Amino acid sequence: MTPFPGSGLAKGLAVTLRTMTKKTVTEQYPDTQPDLPPRTRGVIGLFEENCTVCMLCARECPDWCIYIDSHKETVPAAAPGGRERSRNVLDRFAIDFSLCMYCGICIEVCPFDALFWSPEFEYAETDIHELTHERDKLREWMWTVPAPPALDPGAEEPKEIAAARKTAEKLAATQAAAQANQAAQTDQAGQAGQTAQTGPAAQAAEVTGAAEVTEAAEVTEAAQPAPESAKAVPTDSTDSVNLTDQASPTASVDPTAPANPTEPPEGQS
Repeated sequence: MTPFPGSGLAKGLAVTLRTMTKKTVTEQYPDTQPDLPPRTRGVIGLFEENCTVCMLCARECPDWCIYIDSHKETVPAAAPGGRERSRNVLDRFAIDFSLCMYCGICIEVCPFDALFWSPEFEYAETDIHELTHERDKLREWMWTVPAPPALDPGAEEPKEIAAARKTAEKLAATQAAAQANQAAQTDQAGQAGQTAQTGPAAQAAEVTGAAEVTEAAEVTEAAQPAPESAKAVPTDSTDSVNLTDQASPTASVDPTAPANPTEPPEGQS
């Protein structure tokens, strides 16, 4: 559709009229700080603990406004028999903001997340030489860096956070195991000391108890009657006959004899 002549002028006049009818809002800076977007490119903050002095930021900077100095230190072996290692120690990290063009290349190429954008912008100076800020000032700006946005609910845990969490859990488990081992050793030492103190008394009590049990058993055996199978049985046949005769007087009587010895036998008067 071809616009009719004068349509652009009409749109401009409409915008002007709408703006004229709105109330003017003035931000009371510096009394009231402006609400800046989270990714505002103010200054660059340095997280010194993550810096390994790899020099990538200084080499990739198109303005050569980053200055880094370091020295090497020898780290002793972590385990017996291992070899010593050397590492770089940061001595100076400075950025000349009079040359910086805020391209953000140094932040993008840093492999260890040591550089971050800060929304801080109030660092004007009266002398251009004072715009070169050292690592102490850059570290102060690091604490003004806003927190990163939250991850999606279904996103994976970042590798850095997972590694830090696993290290913390491993350290906590090691400390708990050491405390438990120390408590077990303390209990064993206490039990050993108690046994050493009560050893002679316990042995005497055991000997006395054994003697009492033996004596009671002997008294019980003496009080019990002997079984019938243990009684003495005469082995002499003569004694056996005598005992039988004494026990049964009718065993030696003649069956033909009269029942009454005072009566005469038959055929006698």
